Amino acid sequence: MEGITETNVNFALEKASITYNPDKVSIPLIEKKIQDIGYDTVKEIADFDIGGMTCAACATRIEKGLNKMAGVTNATVNLALETARVEYSPAEVSTLDIIKKVEKIGYSAKMKQEQQETTDHRKKEMKAQQKRFLWSAVLSLPLLWAMVGHFSFTSWIWVPEWFMNPWFQLLLATPVQFIIGRSFYIGAYKALRGRSANMDVLVALGTSAAYFYSLYLTIQWSNEAHAHTTPAMYYETSAVLITLIVLGKLFEALAKGRSSEAIKSLMGLQAKTALVIREGQETAIPIEDVSVGDIVIVKPGEKVPVDGMVLEGSSTVDESMLTGESIPVGKKKGDFVIGATINKNGMLRIQAERVGKETALAQIIKVVELAQGVKAPIQRVADVISGIFVPIVVGVALVTFLVWLFIVEPNDFGEALEKAIAVLVIACPCALGLATPTSIMAGSGRAAELGILFKSGEHLESTHKLTTIVLDKTGTVTKGKPELTDVIVQSSIPEEEFLVFVAAAEKNSEHPLAEAIVAGVRERNIPFFEPEAFEAVPGFGIRSVVSGKEILIGTRKWMAHNQIQADAAIGRMHALEESGKTAMLVAIDGHYAGLVAVADTIKDSSKRAVERLQEMGLEVIMITGDNERTAKAIASQVGIEQVLAEVLPEGKAVEIKKLQQAGKKVAMVGDGINDAPALATADVGMAIGTGTDIAMEAADVTLMRGDLNSIPDAILMSRKTMTNIKQNLFWALTYNVIGIPIAAAGFLAPWVAGAAMAFSSVSVVLNALRLQRMKG
Repeated sequence: MEGITETNVNFALEKASITYNPDKVSIPLIEKKIQDIGYDTVKEIADFDIGGMTCAACATRIEKGLNKMAGVTNATVNLALETARVEYSPAEVSTLDIIKKVEKIGYSAKMKQEQQETTDHRKKEMKAQQKRFLWSAVLSLPLLWAMVGHFSFTSWIWVPEWFMNPWFQLLLATPVQFIIGRSFYIGAYKALRGRSANMDVLVALGTSAAYFYSLYLTIQWSNEAHAHTTPAMYYETSAVLITLIVLGKLFEALAKGRSSEAIKSLMGLQAKTALVIREGQETAIPIEDVSVGDIVIVKPGEKVPVDGMVLEGSSTVDESMLTGESIPVGKKKGDFVIGATINKNGMLRIQAERVGKETALAQIIKVVELAQGVKAPIQRVADVISGIFVPIVVGVALVTFLVWLFIVEPNDFGEALEKAIAVLVIACPCALGLATPTSIMAGSGRAAELGILFKSGEHLESTHKLTTIVLDKTGTVTKGKPELTDVIVQSSIPEEEFLVFVAAAEKNSEHPLAEAIVAGVRERNIPFFEPEAFEAVPGFGIRSVVSGKEILIGTRKWMAHNQIQADAAIGRMHALEESGKTAMLVAIDGHYAGLVAVADTIKDSSKRAVERLQEMGLEVIMITGDNERTAKAIASQVGIEQVLAEVLPEGKAVEIKKLQQAGKKVAMVGDGINDAPALATADVGMAIGTGTDIAMEAADVTLMRGDLNSIPDAILMSRKTMTNIKQNLFWALTYNVIGIPIAAAGFLAPWVAGAAMAFSSVSVVLNALRLQRMKG
């Protein structure tokens, strides 16, 4: 379609993600195209109580407003009942969006109290499939019984005589063929109309051939004088085949449902209601109705319903679902809390800042859904094979039919037909279509449970190819929360006054080292004030004006750049750096005044994570803007031998490119704004989830827990997922490569081929589900 740039359809998830130009194509046009091809999109219906309507014009106004919303298919408003019924696409619009729209028009709306939760469309489909199978099994059982009686080695089994009657068999087979099997005919017709061929074409062809040939024999038999000689019928072939395929689809649906458990478990973490203060009263409302700015009460033991700021109270909050840390985190006035975390002991009053789709948990769910919806490059191979597979199989079946009819068993039409049907049925492309997406779903879902978010299937695939891991120092290898340890004043001013200038100068900097200095000065109860001017020069230091004096704080290069002599401090600076501290030189009004040093402690997980990466055969490099001595002191503590020190933020991306040009597949792991260019340049960018939003946006993989062991876990999950995909593709292809010749040679009865075909799809899904057992 014109205006569509990219489409990914996930067979296992039954979802499509489409990138389109809204100036050229609209959602309704895309939905119409999907319907024309022969499929449909999922819709949900919600009922609302509407308040404030006074006349028919009010109802019309609300109706028109809702019908104009993107994602709303149909909205009807009943003035007499004061209700609205809205049919909408849950992927595009939520019930909260609909309520907000009604309020914007000038009325009030709330979900009808008696309305139960929307039933998952998959559950409805599964129930329908169960009914189809039961009816099909009941009707096919007598036919199967009659078929068993045909074999010489089972002749001892009693078969009611009327089971052998062609008219009785026709009566049983017809509803199976045209009512239970109706979906195969519709699917085949729509596929052929769209100039493609799918599994429905194979099933419809095979079962129709068996059914109509049997019907021809039945009519011929009834017209013959010797009607007591019953011909060999194939009604059981078509009926049993359809029954087995429906059963296979049922098993497949159950297995596919299990493979999306990760999303369901993430969604299950969300609170269902929130206690908000409205008009001075505490009111429990559905989570969907909470708005930004609402004051929410969170009692001990309850889930925090939304992301927000603590206004009153103090407590500890269990954030393990996000960080993996089992120790609760203390929260007080001014602290930020995240939705779905658990308030442990005190009551908190928070102000909602992010609700609905904006919460951290909703963003995590969105990333996981995106990863499961976008195809990995390896799936393109399966797609190409699937696209040409059905026409080839139809050709092979036709050749099989002709060879048996004219060479192997001349003039035995029934025998030739049976072999051709077996070929059509055994060669189902379903297993091939499921091979990749089910593994991607299971792998990315399990990774999400371990706190590893892959942005797409492509990144899940590319991670297993990595050869080199580049780790940023501050906030990645170290905790990123350094402390002020040393203050050395060179000039004649008192230490307290020196610290006032330093803290005021660093006050507006977001760098972790600056925050450590300011926090250290505050702890010493030294008051300081706002600077008159502030400028940060990444990789060098800062320039600030405090009480009319120019303050420079930073590296040796920064002092040299500003023609400031600081030779007297170099020896002491080296000693501090060799002990793993970061020293910063301070100049006041163009003269060296002293230095401050901070120390950043190493994360508990860093050493073990580096060891694991090295055991996996990966090269580990540390990169930092810090000086070489400090960097090497930190690196030696965790077992890293290669260090790239004194690298400016823009230089980090350059260093990544150099490694790539040397033929290495590089992952960059960082957490700060200054890491974003390097994260985007690397083959795989990994952002520590405790870092900045910009770093996470630039990255391909987000490590939610801030634990460096998530890096080897992510690589291991990628490797296992790719192995799983290759196993699935191998067995799906091998199954067909072996199965088709066996069927063509006449060694497979059609019903056995049908059972094997159903089993192949289920086995692929079950193999993929093994990924959900991976330990972190």
